[in-house]
Amino acid sequence: MKRLLILSLLAWLGALPASAQAPAPDPDETLVEELVVTGRLPGPAWWRVTDADTTVYVLGVPSIAPKRMQWDRSIFERRLKDANVVVLPFVNVRAKLGGSIGTAINFLRIKSGGPFEATLDPATRARFVAVRTRLGQSAKHYDTRNPLAAGVQLAIDYRDVSSLTNSDPAKLVRYLAQQNRVKVIEKSYDLGPQLGGILRTPSSVGRICFDEVLAQAEAGPGATLAAARAWAVGDVRGALDNERTYERCLSTISGGRTYDERTKADTAAAIASALKTPGHAIVLVSLRPLLAQNGVLARLRAQGFTVKTPGEL
Repeated sequence: MKRLLILSLLAWLGALPASAQAPAPDPDETLVEELVVTGRLPGPAWWRVTDADTTVYVLGVPSIAPKRMQWDRSIFERRLKDANVVVLPFVNVRAKLGGSIGTAINFLRIKSGGPFEATLDPATRARFVAVRTRLGQSAKHYDTRNPLAAGVQLAIDYRDVSSLTNSDPAKLVRYLAQQNRVKVIEKSYDLGPQLGGILRTPSSVGRICFDEVLAQAEAGPGATLAAARAWAVGDVRGALDNERTYERCLSTISGGRTYDERTKADTAAAIASALKTPGHAIVLVSLRPLLAQNGVLARLRAQGFTVKTPGEL
């Protein structure tokens, strides 16, 4: 359980620096509007990156979606045949906990000093108690005085109860690729050493994340479900309606921008690498980092590759 929570904390927070200062701007706030195009083919929207002899089919995927959501896989399955490689979203993190005494101590320090609701003003406390009660959790479950850690735990609980995940549809795509004997590339980032940064994040910044999560949990999964339905039929604008949730929280923390920059650069490099092998490949990228200014597709255009939108057949 401790390992699961630490990994979830890291997945939520991204890479924190040695010290966290003022909130940073959201690097994915502004989109390249000409790339936000409704798909013309059945199922989710695809973008294409091409050179003289290779096409990389890029599937923009939600950052959070219902577990085991249904979508028309006909185009995907056709493109999976004879694909050189399938690249999954670069969003995985891992923590090398074995022998990491510092990581364990930091975790224990985060999970102590609660209950968290004792630190809240009466109005926010009432809202939080109502939400955690609906989620079936006690005050002791949030045994921390750290608002960032409390927000992460609340997000985990809300998503579990609401059957939401950040691993679909990538999980299904991995399975189908393996069944078809297509090479799968994934990338994980070791963020264990950064866990202590949570402790040095100012409470005012941590509260931005906590308040964001609390509002989501109060509202329920309706917006996420609607965005997933839009994504499944190629409605990119509708799918983006739910794409500034925990990513917006991430961007308020100093260091979140560094992590964002790293994953975008690595993803663009993976696509450029796939273009070196004649034929075609499939790459999955979270929607907003894919379409943002200075996002993955914008970077590839700047390198001279041709990028076609879902509106072009």
